[in-house]
Amino acid sequence: MSATADVHRVVRVPPADPEAAAVLASWARKEERKKEHQEDSPLDVSGLDLSGADLSGLDLAVGLFCGTVLRGTRLVGTDLYRAHMEGAVLAGADLSRACLTKAVLDEADLRGATAAEANLGSAELYGVDARGASFRGARLNGASFLDARLEGADLTGASVRETSLKAALDDRTRVEGLTGTVFGPARLEGSGSSRELAGAALERWLNERGASVEVLHCVLRRSAAPSTTPTSASAAR
Repeated sequence: MSATADVHRVVRVPPADPEAAAVLASWARKEERKKEHQEDSPLDVSGLDLSGADLSGLDLAVGLFCGTVLRGTRLVGTDLYRAHMEGAVLAGADLSRACLTKAVLDEADLRGATAAEANLGSAELYGVDARGASFRGARLNGASFLDARLEGADLTGASVRETSLKAALDDRTRVEGLTGTVFGPARLEGSGSSRELAGAALERWLNERGASVEVLHCVLRRSAAPSTTPTSASAAR
């Protein structure tokens, strides 16, 4: 589990919504009782509205944020390791330097969010809408951007390693200094049209824009059962 600078879980600014504020306050009191060695419990704010709150530096690992509204919420340096954030609304949220390792953000709304220098290692981002989001300097190793939208997103200086980039890109997507390896294919949007970019074409598109990325070929693993079908790349050609 990843650690953050502040593990005291003091809510800096509570959300305006009374129900959400009450749940956070109750959770904080449980954290006080935890000092007496009682069992820990993750925060569950699924479906609540935490817009405008400042939850920076909190330990929210394995928390439940399914469908939670976090519009404009500050989560700077927050530990969201393995958090469930499916369908969460994070538009305009500040996730700078947050730990989102192995977090599940399927179908989340990250439009205009900031995740600069955040760690999204092995995060699940199926169907995420991250148009205009910033991932500057972020660690995206092993992340799965499947059917994601990254038009206008900023990936400047981010690192990728075996990252699935099966996402929509456009000419406003910034990739200067993006380094590592990715799987495609991506989809290039623009001027009312869409075309697939795979293999060498995707690699060229990225690297011509300042990236240093290798596009990997996905190898389908077969069962161990005997087969006469060739499986090597040379035999397949």
